[in-house]
Amino acid sequence: MQHGKYRFIVGFLAVPLGLYALFVIWPFIQSIYYSFTDWTGLSPEFKMVGFDNYERMLDDDIFWKSLQHSLLFALLLPLVTLSFALFLAFMINVGGRRRKGGPAITGVRGSSFYKIVYFFPQVLSIAIVALLFAFAYNPDSGAINSILRGIGLDSVQPLWLGDPNLALWAVMAVIVWSTVGFFVVLFSAGMASIPAELYEAALLDGAGRAATFFRVTLPLLWDTVQSGWVYMGILALGAESFAVVHIMTTGPGGPDYSTTVMVLYVYQKAFRDGQAAYATTIGVALLIVTLAFAAIIMRLGRRERLEF
Repeated sequence: MQHGKYRFIVGFLAVPLGLYALFVIWPFIQSIYYSFTDWTGLSPEFKMVGFDNYERMLDDDIFWKSLQHSLLFALLLPLVTLSFALFLAFMINVGGRRRKGGPAITGVRGSSFYKIVYFFPQVLSIAIVALLFAFAYNPDSGAINSILRGIGLDSVQPLWLGDPNLALWAVMAVIVWSTVGFFVVLFSAGMASIPAELYEAALLDGAGRAATFFRVTLPLLWDTVQSGWVYMGILALGAESFAVVHIMTTGPGGPDYSTTVMVLYVYQKAFRDGQAAYATTIGVALLIVTLAFAAIIMRLGRRERLEF
């Protein structure tokens, strides 16, 4: 059984690790290298400039704005999205009233239908979602302000994406709406694997719904929540926030850089301004922020594994 074990393992891992190194690790190394140059991204010629790009980045007010917005996304979006998803999943799977002749623990009526409804935004492309909400946020003909006018709130007509104080929050609401369904289904699958006997024992001890959630459901679902937190944070720092901000906002990133995030700023510097080296410098900063976020969440969320 032991003969040739390591050659067998290496044979299976060599190709995947080679592809990972080629298409993931190597581009990271290249980005770090180009961040020390003056490469425009349009010419094969460049020269080394040392830490000039990093000094420029530290003096760049727009970079600090984008960093602030990205950190806000990374902190608030996972908290709001996962909290909302946990609540919905708990109600779907455990929060229903006991029916006559049925099990003691059950979800609300129509729980299967609700799972489909909540997951529906995941079927849509994030680009389509962003376009739909861009129309909905239109201050003149959008659905939201039309509803406000329809219920007699003619004096409440926010500019939404045109207001620097509201634009970022409007974008965050779209990301929450588009991602919460995925986590509802994920947490529902985790809750379905928890033995019903644990909930029944909690009910016999007089535990209410809140106590059952915090004492039974959340501890047994903690590994899933932690992984979801990291995943949602990466989405908030990366592709999801880029797509929504780029499609929905003026500029994009406006008004007055009020919605600019780091990943959008990287794109603008590389492909709009022809400053690929400076863009890679911001990309390196984004990589550090992402790795630090994941490490902090994994460290703070570490706890003893519970078996059931």
